[in-house]
Amino acid sequence: MHVPDVSVVVIVYNDAERLPTAVRSVLDQTLAGVEVVIVDDCSKDRSFAVAQELEAAHPGRVRAFRLPENSGGCGAPRNHGIQQATGTYVMFLDSDDVLDRNACRNMLQAAETTGSDLVSGMCVRVFVDNRFGKTSEWYPWIYSRTRTLESISEYPDLLVYDTLSTNKCYRRSFLLDNDLRFPVGIHYEDLLFSAQAYVAARRITLIPNRVYHWNVVEKAAAKSISNRRHEIANFVHRMEIHRRVDELLAAKGHTAIKSAKDAKFLKHDLVLHLRDLPWLDDTYRTEFARLANGYLAGIDPAAYDNVTHLQAICAYLLGKEDWDNLLPAADAMTNKGRLTSPLAERDGRVYWCAQHIDDPADTEARRILDVTDQGFHTTPLASLHLGNRLTGYEDDGRGTVTLTGSLVNPLGRITTDVELSAELEFRARRQVGVRSFTFPVSSVRHAGDTIEWSGTADIGRTVRPLGIIDAVWDVRLKLKAGEDRITSRVSAGGVDLDRAATLRVRPRLTRLVSDRFEPEVTKKGNLSYVLVAQGPAAVRTSALINNAIHGKAAGLVKRGLRKALHARRNLGSGEQKVKVYHEVFSKLPVKKGTVVFESHMGKQYSDSPKAIYEEMVRQGVAFEAVWSYAGARPTGFPKDATLVKRWSWPYLRALAQAEFWIDNQGFPLALAKRPGTTYIQTWHGSALKRMGFHEPRTKAQGRAGQAKFQKAIDRFDHFLVRSEHDVRTLAKGFRLRDEVLLRTGYPRNDALVAAHRAELDSGERVRGPLASELGIDPDKKVLLYAPTFRANADGHVEGFTFPFDVEEFAERLGDRFVLLVRTHYLNSVSLPPSVAGRVIDVSRHHDITPLLALADGLITDYSSVMFDYSVLDRPMLFFAYDYDTYANDIRGTYFDLKEKAPGPVVATADELFQAISAFEEADAKYAEARQRFLAEFGEYDRGDAARQIVEKFFTRSGK
Repeated sequence: MHVPDVSVVVIVYNDAERLPTAVRSVLDQTLAGVEVVIVDDCSKDRSFAVAQELEAAHPGRVRAFRLPENSGGCGAPRNHGIQQATGTYVMFLDSDDVLDRNACRNMLQAAETTGSDLVSGMCVRVFVDNRFGKTSEWYPWIYSRTRTLESISEYPDLLVYDTLSTNKCYRRSFLLDNDLRFPVGIHYEDLLFSAQAYVAARRITLIPNRVYHWNVVEKAAAKSISNRRHEIANFVHRMEIHRRVDELLAAKGHTAIKSAKDAKFLKHDLVLHLRDLPWLDDTYRTEFARLANGYLAGIDPAAYDNVTHLQAICAYLLGKEDWDNLLPAADAMTNKGRLTSPLAERDGRVYWCAQHIDDPADTEARRILDVTDQGFHTTPLASLHLGNRLTGYEDDGRGTVTLTGSLVNPLGRITTDVELSAELEFRARRQVGVRSFTFPVSSVRHAGDTIEWSGTADIGRTVRPLGIIDAVWDVRLKLKAGEDRITSRVSAGGVDLDRAATLRVRPRLTRLVSDRFEPEVTKKGNLSYVLVAQGPAAVRTSALINNAIHGKAAGLVKRGLRKALHARRNLGSGEQKVKVYHEVFSKLPVKKGTVVFESHMGKQYSDSPKAIYEEMVRQGVAFEAVWSYAGARPTGFPKDATLVKRWSWPYLRALAQAEFWIDNQGFPLALAKRPGTTYIQTWHGSALKRMGFHEPRTKAQGRAGQAKFQKAIDRFDHFLVRSEHDVRTLAKGFRLRDEVLLRTGYPRNDALVAAHRAELDSGERVRGPLASELGIDPDKKVLLYAPTFRANADGHVEGFTFPFDVEEFAERLGDRFVLLVRTHYLNSVSLPPSVAGRVIDVSRHHDITPLLALADGLITDYSSVMFDYSVLDRPMLFFAYDYDTYANDIRGTYFDLKEKAPGPVVATADELFQAISAFEEADAKYAEARQRFLAEFGEYDRGDAARQIVEKFFTRSGK
């Protein structure tokens, strides 16, 4: 008898309808030697009869078995399948899922090639009830490439994250020899079985191929066992499985894996249940805390350092059973970015809550509850997503509702002296027709750590939905506090809405569709209203609606609506915008005198484009200025210019019709420049790190990617350089022709040249109004710390963290120096309140030039600001703590900074502090080095770059 290559065990329970599809996905495999072993878990429907029919239709390829009684889980039928399998390898498939057509072939080939006991491939979640065909890959980074492991200890992430049993192929002899079986009578059996298999396997191979399609029904009426998290027995099973896995890892000496698994428990398993706590009763919470805290006591303390601040905070507060602070923290974790706590400040640090941090016996409280680095105390109020909890709900049973709520006021930042006003907004989630309706809030006042509000909305008379099209409406509070505008979703909080009445509304289409608003709590715990049909003819109306929804006429309407919405979405898509830009806007005439300016992709009004613009204004040039901006609203841009949002329709039309483009980084690569448009690329700094085609990332793009990049660069008509170093590096890195280069220097540095000349002429340093604005002590030296951004080899920008202790700086050097911190525009920073006045964050200042002019000294690493600052002939310090990695492993450099740096190059924080202490000594010691540095890297910065550009391109004498 021929032995199959692979036996696929298909388990089924009460799923007769979908079973044939699952089996067909096995029979249609591109690998011929595959058998199907169906195990029915004593179904109550026709599942076993269907299995027998499939066996009869495919003799020799399909075998059907039935357990004598239902086991209540997946373990028993899978174990029976292992016993009945005859193949060399075994795989598992659930009746509601399918295998990728090449799954068995790809996994068998990998197993035979490597001799592995276990092969694992990519699982893809398919959201079958999603109309847009949504899919998501299951931990794709694990399967980014083919790799073979001699032990699970080589790659702990596999055991920690991919605990599925179904995307794997097991050598059957391996399962039998190691007596590997699924636990029976307990849920989450995959976690334990997978851990046992990983630990026992002599060799494991991972392949980047898709092998398993996990069908997910998001709106299922009956939740799967693992998704019924409101049942305490569910959590009991989860804890028991985790304990068994921990015992296994301990017995095998896998302590490193245990620590990683603990971190995953904190940020995944525990989080799943914490999200549901606000809606569960005290009995559940008490038992949940007892079970969880018993397990948390054995968690590796190091695991808390590898999770987000909120995940650690929630686990800590759960251990304290501090529900008053835990429930808001759980809400914040569910709603990413939401601040639900009023915070507390102690000794210059900011904490999630005031409780526990003053207990001297609790050594972990301050460490875990510290949220200073999150920047809640410095982020503009309008940019914070403040928690807004519903505290009261009343309705008149007809069409009016009164809402009462409490908005978090972190650290009292909404001060008692500002005037408060607010309104409630009811906004349709699907934006069709009228978008929103607003109602004034009758009462809004300060109440300690919160802002309390109350408002009445006459929904019945005012809100006019279309009908079934805009079925869901969300509620927001829009608060005006002085100059701040704060918008927040209204969380349902602890208010019981089960007894709330439905509210009468008047749809603009027909009341047969819907005539009531029913309050609902969303998945994230927020208050919404859903349109429903009710009233005296409810039964007849429901029947009409049901017939209408499923009838032919409704099908036509739905298809028409979907087509219209699809067209509307496509109209705003990037692909469609690029098409319209080239086929419509680029056919319009070029508008003489129109200049489009952009700095750092619209993020700032700054740099050389700003200097050129202001020189044009100073000289009285007749032109139409268009400035591009990114983000929700422009700040700091000139009021006499036309402002257009980047990638908006006005932006595209302006670019298509402009006579000049001026920017310092790059207009969108997909937009071709017209022959009648002149593109002046000012760029944004000389190069230390390799650029353009000299970058490893660009070299790795292949011919197609490089050709696209070259096409974008070829749009440059003129490219500004400030030295022959730029010609040898930047110009060659971008493959620019010599006739494209303008040896003018950078317009942004004209102000620095002028400041240096004024200082030489007068013999004194004039700090100007910026020093007063920042509150700088005139008796202290000003140092500017301006590091570059960090990116890995793939070009992914990494988050910024201080490479030295700013509190130590303030303590050791704050009596002599003020440190201005200006991160790269791709990064952000948060400073603790304890350093106020001694360390100042100036990252939100768009233009760095005034900061350079203000600073008595510069501290940087590899940022191009070193070249600009050299114009001022002032001291520089180079904190190159990761120089070898930066220079050799990431992008490479054009020269050795240590050889040419016009100031001390230090590698540790202590060396940095010592160098700052010897500030005056370094000033004199490196004077000649600064002159050499300027001569080599800034020879064309003479203070007239902007004037040269304007006279060459925009004045009559120049033309």
